[in-house]
Amino acid sequence: MDRAAFSRRTAFGVVGTVSAAALLGTTGAASAAPLPIAPSGAWCWFGGPRAVHHRKHTYLGYLTDSGQIVVAQYDHETARLSHAVLAENFEIDDHNNPAIHVLPDGRLEVYWTAHARNIPLYYRRSRLPGDITGGWEPARTITTNTVGQYGWTYTTVAQLSAEKGRKYLFWRGADFNPAFSTTDGGDQWTEARSLIQVPGQRPYVKLCTNGRDTIHFAFTDGHPRNVHTSIYYVYYRAGHLHRANGERIGPLGTPISPSQADKVYDATGQPKSWIWEIATDHCEHPVLVYANFPADTDHHYRYARWDGKAWQDHHITAAGDSISADGKEPNYSGGISLDHGDPATVLLSRQAPGGRHEVERWRTPDGGRTWTGEPITRNSAELNVRPFKPVGLSGNDAMSVLWMAGEYPSYVGYRTRIMALGPDGRAFSL
Repeated sequence: MDRAAFSRRTAFGVVGTVSAAALLGTTGAASAAPLPIAPSGAWCWFGGPRAVHHRKHTYLGYLTDSGQIVVAQYDHETARLSHAVLAENFEIDDHNNPAIHVLPDGRLEVYWTAHARNIPLYYRRSRLPGDITGGWEPARTITTNTVGQYGWTYTTVAQLSAEKGRKYLFWRGADFNPAFSTTDGGDQWTEARSLIQVPGQRPYVKLCTNGRDTIHFAFTDGHPRNVHTSIYYVYYRAGHLHRANGERIGPLGTPISPSQADKVYDATGQPKSWIWEIATDHCEHPVLVYANFPADTDHHYRYARWDGKAWQDHHITAAGDSISADGKEPNYSGGISLDHGDPATVLLSRQAPGGRHEVERWRTPDGGRTWTGEPITRNSAELNVRPFKPVGLSGNDAMSVLWMAGEYPSYVGYRTRIMALGPDGRAFSL
């Protein structure tokens, strides 16, 4: 489908539905090569989740190169794909990709914001559960923020059933440090508070939640372009932040410094680093993946996990150079993420010798000490980057690998599509 056709939609911004089998032109053998499910789209790895699975549907969000905030829905029973445009003419910057949240009643709630600009944080809810084509409530705004000049960036949402469904919304605040607000229902949000404070720097945070009573955080002490960055960890439960061994740090809302958290990776005398993903294993112990940089042109992926007593940290593989063609972001790796249902499995993008970045699935049988991998893409003439598996999706079938393909001049000049594996591991397109 060309981009003009993609932009045609109903009054609710819905692009309609299409059968994956029809798009493939076959219901038999696998297709020869991956094809896009969105002709234009990009996402950053902070904020999110950018894709989730709930019951029979997978939902994903992305930003097009014309500034459309888009949500897609894949029905695993009918193999049908639908799209909804939630906003148009938004700032074209891949930092602005939407975060997807499924409410307890099955409706979607989608959050997005601009990149360090003093405009509000936005969110919308679908009118119907499990259906993005049934219309959306009008956009709402959140205007509370910390004090500073850098606006809002990177939205991430968590909801805890043990706290009567309280929602926690996190973002990078106006002072460049992580902030949050909460609501116990409706659209009344508490005044913004700081989560982490590193004066003069901008910590980067990834989080995950069990949806019941715990939120896990992995973060840096700054941007690797500005600071020789290490990786840290805390978790939230019952009103307080804790270290991995259960030691209480203090109440949520009293900002912490990195020195109060677990230092998972100490960059002292070692290469600087950048966090990519956090999940939990079957014991609800945290698992992290991150990149470190012996040189800005030499990226490596690493895997760290809490074994119940100590942090275990292992090298996975070399990853090549930055994907950012303008040279301004030398630490933009191809990307690595965890399978949240099986964090012994990672999806990663690394640069092939003499070639482009390719997406691969790697697995460890022994907590990260050894690894085996298999290709998702190969012999590509373009970049394949920032792979992700929807949170809540099991197995390696339809939608189990999502990624960006194309060219990446910069985070404001991306020319990428959103790709996916289709039914039975086949690729499909819209």
